[in-house]
Amino acid sequence: MDIPWAALAPIIVLALAFVVYCWFDISRNDVRYLPKWAWALVCLLSVPLGGVVYFLGGRDPGGGP
Repeated sequence: MDIPWAALAPIIVLALAFVVYCWFDISRNDVRYLPKWAWALVCLLSVPLGGVVYFLGGRDPGGGP
């Protein structure tokens, strides 16, 4: 089976960029329900659902710098 890497490369790059953005946001803002390290792990292990869950429920809207 031949994997079409040229077609998958943009998807992989976007997924990695999303995880990095989530980590950056986690490091700069306050979070709810879980510690920061747990949110970082959730975002990494379940791309993109973990990041979406973090932005919808885990991010503290009143916190941060």
